[in-house]
Amino acid sequence: MRKRKGYIFTSKKHSERAIMAAILGIISLAALGVVVFRTYRSAGESAVGYGFTGLFATLFSLVGLGLGIATARDKDCYRLFPVLGIILNMAALGSVSLILYAGAKL
Repeated sequence: MRKRKGYIFTSKKHSERAIMAAILGIISLAALGVVVFRTYRSAGESAVGYGFTGLFATLFSLVGLGLGIATARDKDCYRLFPVLGIILNMAALGSVSLILYAGAKL
């Protein structure tokens, strides 16, 4: 007897909030990377705008983390973007924490 291929139809979708959480995580990490690179290139002298960029990256990460956690609890959405958003935003928050810790030690 021939075995049939089973198809599972689902109503799951990729949540827009989860995609936004992942995008905010990417923006936060990219902004922090640019700020660290430019500060390194200028021999440690940073402009005031770099501090504002770090503040906005932190705010973006907190909002993105909240969106990712809220969407991860939803049962009708795929898990790729919520988990990706949570990981990226946690990495950005960890980077900000590491930068602040390194700056306090000097």
